Amino acid sequence: MLRDVRAVVFDTDGVITDSARVHAAAWKTAFDAYLRAHPPEDPAQRRPFDVRDDYLRYVDGKSRLDGAAAFLAARGIELSDETVRAVAADKERLFVQRLREHGVDAYPGTIRLVHALRRAGVPRAAASASRHAGELLERAGVLDLFDVLMDGGEAARLGLAGKPQPDLFLEAVRRLGVSADRAAVVEDALAGVEAGRRGGFALVVGVDRTAGEDTGARLLRHGADIVVRDLGELVAEGAPK
Repeated sequence: MLRDVRAVVFDTDGVITDSARVHAAAWKTAFDAYLRAHPPEDPAQRRPFDVRDDYLRYVDGKSRLDGAAAFLAARGIELSDETVRAVAADKERLFVQRLREHGVDAYPGTIRLVHALRRAGVPRAAASASRHAGELLERAGVLDLFDVLMDGGEAARLGLAGKPQPDLFLEAVRRLGVSADRAAVVEDALAGVEAGRRGGFALVVGVDRTAGEDTGARLLRHGADIVVRDLGELVAEGAPK
């Protein structure tokens, strides 16, 4: 399927680098602390943040402010700019601390696919709602494998809408010099595959790292054309690593 596309845009967290788990852990600490300090009126809404379901449903692929607002609203918390910004800032502090203490790795299957695309002369972009995407890729030693990097800082500078709007991906593929209908998007977030579908990309690949009972089906419902557990599945057997 990838042989028919002329460019590929990769999401960063959870697709290129094993950083989604770091984001999820930071969100859990920040949200759980807020829920303890400001418990919702409904006892059922006081349950801790779930790093699989809540992360995928409310924050994965989104900007910090959008993710914080979505989860807090789902728990029946009256939103204010001050509240959303405070929780988002707490998450940011925790994420940066964990990133700089432990670093992240790149997924071997993804890097194998990126190398195969580079050998075939297919341009590649890395895209992320996070302002830390460049640092993540550099720490993982793979930044130079991508022709274009579109991160949250650049998206904010350009005033691009966040996922599930396709703005980030469309700008990335524009910088690669290819139209969306000749390009592919690779995403692990529900908001991300929906953005790829809304952007009119020729192929939307969903990556299911969670091994949840219905995660793959949810990715397909939100816009993925195919779902794989690891991107190494898309590289022909016997291809160089």
